[in-house]
Amino acid sequence: MENTLIFVVWLLGAYLVGSVPFGFLIGKMRGVDVRTVGSKNIGATNVFRTVGKKWGLLAFLCDFLKGFLPTFAAKTFAAGAEWLPIAVGLSCVIGHTLTVFMKFRGGKGVATAFGMLVALIPGLVGIAFLVFIALFASTNYISLGSCGAATFLAVSIWFCPALLAVKIIVSLIGIFVVVKHKSNISRLLKGTENKIYFFRKGNSK
Repeated sequence: MENTLIFVVWLLGAYLVGSVPFGFLIGKMRGVDVRTVGSKNIGATNVFRTVGKKWGLLAFLCDFLKGFLPTFAAKTFAAGAEWLPIAVGLSCVIGHTLTVFMKFRGGKGVATAFGMLVALIPGLVGIAFLVFIALFASTNYISLGSCGAATFLAVSIWFCPALLAVKIIVSLIGIFVVVKHKSNISRLLKGTENKIYFFRKGNSK
């Protein structure tokens, strides 16, 4: 009974941490409701596009940390319970994409999932990040870079010596991230997806 209660507390705490809508809060702090502009998403990409580069990077960092810190804490302080960090990280991602503070609407989960996976499988995620950078740098499409990195992780994890549970969860997260980008994929196919020029001054509020 005690172990079950501890498990529930870990998961609920992770969900609430993941639910904090940093992108929305940062936008509000700058006088912008990101739910009404751009892609109308509260994630870091829309903050980057509609509020400014430095604020988008801040939103990304916050969303990354709310996936990384709870997962790393579970991995560090719950030694022996190999499944707990996975469950905690997944709860963070669910919290971000289905936040209780925004009527269960949230971001696409890329930054939070990235944070979770860095805590779980840092080496493989490092390679996936290079995939993201290469795609984004060559096309200026963050959505394409995100989907490419997610797909890479979903496939490559099966060739790594990891727990079966980790392989399944990483694959599901990769698929989930791609599915959450279905509107972006549709725009990419139509040629109407917005590009983001990281080094262009026009978007550096």
